[in-house]
Amino acid sequence: MSCKRALVILAKGAEEMETVIPTDLMRRAGISVTVAGLTGKEPVQCSRDVLICPDSSLEEARKQGPYDVVVLPGGNLGAQNLSESPAVKEVLQEQDGRKALIAAICADHYKYSENRVEKDGHILTSRGPGTSFEFGLAIVEYLVGKETADQVKAPLVLKD
Repeated sequence: MSCKRALVILAKGAEEMETVIPTDLMRRAGISVTVAGLTGKEPVQCSRDVLICPDSSLEEARKQGPYDVVVLPGGNLGAQNLSESPAVKEVLQEQDGRKALIAAICADHYKYSENRVEKDGHILTSRGPGTSFEFGLAIVEYLVGKETADQVKAPLVLKD
């Protein structure tokens, strides 16, 4: 089992698949994942009206840091809520200062790319719900290696 730790920040309006699929894949790989609600621990209404119950509030989760990766799920309203949060900005600045992985899906890329998953140093980005599996597996590979990522992927029956 890995002792790597991940923080997934969940905001109202987040894209469900971009939240749940990477979280699931990281947990399958033995990564300890905390899903933190941006505004508290109460259930978060996502972009398609699915309610997701965070493990903790972002405020509480920050006290348990640092994390090996901070994951930012997309979704128009979710991404907007994340981008407007001073707490998220602080978390990302801390993460960036340590050169620790920041992973954002459905994000505006600084340098736009048609690639489904793009890595630039310690920043990993991906394009949308349909790339959630590749995105999650890329996080797993970055944190715990290709062999573990391949082991997680094998039973999922994904197309290559």
